[in-house]
Amino acid sequence: MKRILLSCFALTAIAQTNAQVVTDTVALGAGYANQIWYSLENDNQETAPKNEWDLAFDVSTYGTSIHANTVIGTKVWTYPLGDTSDWNAVDITNIAGWTQLYNSDNTWNFGALDAGMDLSNPYDLGWGIYNTTTHIVTGDSIFIVQLANSSYKKLWIESLSSGAFNFRYADIDGNNEQIQSLPKVTFAGENFGYFSLQNNTSINREPLADDWDFLFTQYTAFIPSPYTVAGVFSNNGVSVAQADGVADPATFEEYEDLEFTDSINAIGYDWKVYGSGWEINNERVYFVSSRAGDLWKVVFTNFIGSSTGEFIFTKEELSEAGFIEYGQSNVTFSAYPNPVASGTATLVYNLENTANKGTLEIYSLSGELIVSESLSSSKGMHTRQVNTATLNQGVYIISLTFDGAKAQQRLAVQ
Repeated sequence: MKRILLSCFALTAIAQTNAQVVTDTVALGAGYANQIWYSLENDNQETAPKNEWDLAFDVSTYGTSIHANTVIGTKVWTYPLGDTSDWNAVDITNIAGWTQLYNSDNTWNFGALDAGMDLSNPYDLGWGIYNTTTHIVTGDSIFIVQLANSSYKKLWIESLSSGAFNFRYADIDGNNEQIQSLPKVTFAGENFGYFSLQNNTSINREPLADDWDFLFTQYTAFIPSPYTVAGVFSNNGVSVAQADGVADPATFEEYEDLEFTDSINAIGYDWKVYGSGWEINNERVYFVSSRAGDLWKVVFTNFIGSSTGEFIFTKEELSEAGFIEYGQSNVTFSAYPNPVASGTATLVYNLENTANKGTLEIYSLSGELIVSESLSSSKGMHTRQVNTATLNQGVYIISLTFDGAKAQQRLAVQ
């Protein structure tokens, strides 16, 4: 009990929020000119022109994906008439019949240049092959890139080695060849490093990955054919649940039975449709477990379109993430409402990895164990109803333990 008692009084912040609905506007500008990275807690984190890059390289520790900026007119094909040994003999005479490549719209882990991977070979990454001995990815494909200015380039991602993407590109006839390297360390803590083939330069344009939840942007969706839309992508580590057919979005908070997903297009574009003008689905509510592990309610209320690129929405923080006490806990959780006066609180927790055993405990501030129950310990998002009707008015500690690692949060009972 001593460990629990000491840690309770050591907490300097209270995991308790007074729900406040905030209306916010994110404006991409005329013609959706920009991309904006957004934090639910801290609002806009970075704004950058959408047309300043051609390729985006995954700079996370084990990242290998390479994306293309298809919304500005960049087009990518895998050269079908040869491999890297044919670099000097590229012929695009029949390019009109080739299959164009696109980024995935549901995961950051699959870009346009990954599209040619052999799914039967776990070491085939699309643009190259991973060597388990050297830990080097060696490029085995030539790509043809049509830039937004309509010019063509041939591109060879030669390797990913020692934490750097190494590549070359040139005009189709071999003129203006450039050899470049994009080190991941230059973009430490971010998701992607960017490169402009048109300007022959790398670009650092994202905030740190821990600092944002949403990317407001144009992207290529498949409905079912590729089509450019304006919408919202979620960051890695953000989970979203969608509720439809909601009679009163302003008061709706029944997310317990909803399924949370980490698909980056969980919000996407389809909360709006175009008829005589832009119309919003006014019966839809999103619940978002943020990058920090807090739980938010988001409702889109208006969309202006290409004249200003404005997204208008309300956000409400329902609860904050639990506190880590000791160990390498891989769980974030929230208890809501907090304070609770209804006799029932809802526990929402997210496990990054499956654990062998999970336990829910509730302690008084004096360290007395009042409740002890087992919890599902499978990877993913879970909800659980917690009976507080038998608890006296006051402040308690909710403690979640998974394989010896503990997370805690204060819960006020009225």
